Amino acid sequence: MTFDIRKIPDAHVDRILDLTDLAFHEKDSDDERRQSRKLLLNCDRIGAYEGDTLVGVVAAYRFRISVPGGDLPCAGLDYVAVLPTHRRRGLLTRLLAEQWRQCAEFGQPLSCLWASEHAIYGRFGYGTGTEACTIEIDSRRPLALRIEPDPRPLRLLDPAKAPALLGPIYEAGRALRGGRYARDPHWWRTQVLVDQEDEEPTRVVALGEPGEPAAGYVVYRVQAPNDDTHSPGVVEVQELEAESAAVAAALWAYLASIDLTGKVAAWVRPLDDPLLHFAADRDQVRVTKQYPALWLRLVNVRAALVARSWAAPVDLVLQVRDAAVRANDGRFRLTVGEAGTTWAATEAPADLVLDVAELAACYLGATPVSRLVAAGLVVEATPGAARRLDAALRTDFLPFAHEDY
Repeated sequence: MTFDIRKIPDAHVDRILDLTDLAFHEKDSDDERRQSRKLLLNCDRIGAYEGDTLVGVVAAYRFRISVPGGDLPCAGLDYVAVLPTHRRRGLLTRLLAEQWRQCAEFGQPLSCLWASEHAIYGRFGYGTGTEACTIEIDSRRPLALRIEPDPRPLRLLDPAKAPALLGPIYEAGRALRGGRYARDPHWWRTQVLVDQEDEEPTRVVALGEPGEPAAGYVVYRVQAPNDDTHSPGVVEVQELEAESAAVAAALWAYLASIDLTGKVAAWVRPLDDPLLHFAADRDQVRVTKQYPALWLRLVNVRAALVARSWAAPVDLVLQVRDAAVRANDGRFRLTVGEAGTTWAATEAPADLVLDVAELAACYLGATPVSRLVAAGLVVEATPGAARRLDAALRTDFLPFAHEDY
């Protein structure tokens, strides 16, 4: 049989859900299925059809993602699946090729995803754009701090009314780090401040004087104590934003003081979280896991590099390997200076040779080029070239993505 790659109509959205349930060995609840259906109806959807049967799918949200100095349109991939009976026939390759063609049509230089199978996406030019860690606090005793927490009052907010107050704080934090999505009111209501039928209620606490802009906030849930095992409750932190270390200290101290709980767990935090420095006892505050978070692909290398800001001038020739997007493949001179940034094809010898996936890993500042040289993944043809590119790519804060959308 031949396969047809085409857009998936609204009428076939339930077919997508049936396919992904089968491919990922899942069965969504009715509530989860309703929510997924709403999301898919607002996605760009590409399917592989065998006759009238949907056998593969790629969906994409139209995100804007923060990059150093600004933000860019980005295709946020989701629901990527092929029927188990149709694997190893090149369907994923064809689906992604159509997705990248669509990115060019929509003016999206970037594509991203949270990968369930890391080994797959490196083959398609995705690199680790951000990393994250899981932090746990032993809250059976007060949180020991090296700094004084902000003394302003805390207040519990109605999640339905919270976005107007939280939005400015989120945007301020988003401007500091690459890898973060822009949010509209709909995304706040349906993805951030939403209660699922099988989860504890979402709680929102903000710090600041009533009637004034909040200085920080935390979104969390509390898993109740287990009477059978006599285990205390767990505070599960979904999101914490703060305008200063003192504000963050006040919010973390609050979370660690909630009655009938013995642990605070934040499953996704930046690797340079200030908590890891101002906590007085690192036996009480522990990093329990570090992992790749957002996977990033530079679909249009030139547009991505020209759009971001740089920390230092640089003039280097990069030989980029990209077998899937031919416009990215070749030797290019990157020039950053007072006149701006240029990226132009050249016949000059390469200073650095790298795959587009490694360029994506460096793009937001997550991974130094010199580290990839040491790992044998980037070839440094000109001594010192990696150091010079690292100086230009440097950011004050590590990139961070914490929404596994």
